[in-house]
Amino acid sequence: MEQCASVEREVDKVLQKFLTYGQHCEQSLEELLHHVGQLRAELASAALQGTPLSATLSLVMSQCCQKIKDTVQKLASDHKDIHSSVSRVGKAIDRNFDSEICGVVSDAVWDSREKQQQILQMAIVEHLYQQGMLSVAEELCQESTLNVDLDFKQPFLELNRILEALHEQDLGPALEWAVSHRQRLLELNSSLEFKLHRLHFIRLLAGGPEKQLEALSYARHFQPFARLHQREIQVMMGSLVYLRLGLEKSPYCHLLDSSHWAEICETFTRDACSLLGLSVESPLSVSFASGCVALPVLMNIKAVIEQRQCTGVWSHKDELPIEIELGMKCWYHSVFACPILRQQTSDSNPPIKLICGHVISRDALNKLINGGKLKCPYCPMEQNPADGKRIIF
Repeated sequence: MEQCASVEREVDKVLQKFLTYGQHCEQSLEELLHHVGQLRAELASAALQGTPLSATLSLVMSQCCQKIKDTVQKLASDHKDIHSSVSRVGKAIDRNFDSEICGVVSDAVWDSREKQQQILQMAIVEHLYQQGMLSVAEELCQESTLNVDLDFKQPFLELNRILEALHEQDLGPALEWAVSHRQRLLELNSSLEFKLHRLHFIRLLAGGPEKQLEALSYARHFQPFARLHQREIQVMMGSLVYLRLGLEKSPYCHLLDSSHWAEICETFTRDACSLLGLSVESPLSVSFASGCVALPVLMNIKAVIEQRQCTGVWSHKDELPIEIELGMKCWYHSVFACPILRQQTSDSNPPIKLICGHVISRDALNKLINGGKLKCPYCPMEQNPADGKRIIF
């Protein structure tokens, strides 16, 4: 990411120069306009009086023309300096980034070019649908002749419709959806429906004493959630005592916090995506962010492979030649890397637990067998290789 920061610093310098130049240019032109306006007024006054042009006025005109010329030359010179700053941005990009990123991996690793293009187009379309850019997604489908099934679109259309309503503080569509999927949400231990009812109750409280009876009536919706959310329900019921005095000045003022709307949008997105089998984050954005972290490492690996002429080191489609740390944010499932071979285990090379409790990969186990016996690489225990048991994470 240091490369990005280096280019960003150059861009910031250019933007600052543009800002300074714009302010200076505007100020200089305003001064010129003011000066020319005064001179014009003097010339008009002399013309009305019918007096010939005086030597003083002639000198002032000459000085004004020279001042205009000098100002224009100064602005042009400053503008030329900005061009050199802009060119430095391009040089910074060339210096910090490899222009041929596609050459980082061999073409043999990927499927055909047509398959690559189709996968990329589908990822972009899914990203656009997930971000609510429905018209753009439809246009891309038409231009790329990509056939997207209606069943694929429908969950995104429904999610975006409900999220738009929530952004406008309309709880109706979200409540209707939560009630219709109540059983499946309970299986996920989701509190979405309760939070929606709570937010509607708080909106009634914000209406003041006039909404008190309506709020009490609506409180019946909390009955199915009393066991799991007893404390929160008690807080909301206690707030009714301060309704006539105003919740804004009461110990329950936190109920009116606007952050509840942002929270309900996040909760709905997370639980709805989980229920519908969709990812909360766009796969395209996750892949892009992961690629930004992994690309510098892969470029270094490419340079080493070319330098040492290690052909065939990277030929698998489903794994990288080395392990790249992407951070906890990108952990979606458990993984195990063999401590002996430094390779991530797979279905063809699963993790094996030895009698002593240490775990290695099957390939490592086979390489450590000597005379039909296996000696654990971490402790002196000898054992029969057949006694090892496969572990499933």
